[in-house]
Amino acid sequence: MKITALTDIHGAYELANEIIKKESPDILIIAGDLTTVGTVKEVQTAIAHFKTLTKQIFCISGNMDLPQHDKLYEQLGVSLNGKGLIYNSIGFFGVSASTHSSLKTPYEISENEITNLLFAGYQQIVKSKTKILVSHAPPFGTKVDITHSGLHVGSMAIRDFIEETKPDVVICGHIHEARGQDVIEKSKIVNCGQASNGYYAVIEILEETIQIKNSQYFRFS
Repeated sequence: MKITALTDIHGAYELANEIIKKESPDILIIAGDLTTVGTVKEVQTAIAHFKTLTKQIFCISGNMDLPQHDKLYEQLGVSLNGKGLIYNSIGFFGVSASTHSSLKTPYEISENEITNLLFAGYQQIVKSKTKILVSHAPPFGTKVDITHSGLHVGSMAIRDFIEETKPDVVICGHIHEARGQDVIEKSKIVNCGQASNGYYAVIEILEETIQIKNSQYFRFS
């Protein structure tokens, strides 16, 4: 099973389409910030095109998206925000938005809300063999939540949840400069990087192993 994960697309739909075509995944994950305060119509158009390129899509919204985008994802049957969906024995669940910040971006929620949404989704996939958490915000205190200034700005609620439930993989983004991987106990964490700059992640679920690769798409003109 091949999963391609993109986050922080920020309206770079042509580039996202090229990445998806190149990787030809079984599952496409959009881990937030598909837009930069884009309209619902913009999101609908982008997802409709993505659906022509891959078999299955799962989505959450980011802090630069809007809460209304989650409602559209629910209508389309692709939302993971506070929900769990099982596909080929793999359980996917997630949480949208980011924690409250001084930036006051369009879609920020409290740590308590994050915890509640995570457990709501987790309960729907708890019996699945492999569990994948999709959050826009990274867990606090890792290699993948560090800003240019050296501060850890991830979510403590997400970290606490990971330590308690131990999902196999955590897909996140949000902190563009913190692209990379880390581990919390048995959980593999991957910050996909900024898709609008060509970065993304590939996760391959094999019978006994999970392989994760941070990748970059190079455009040649």
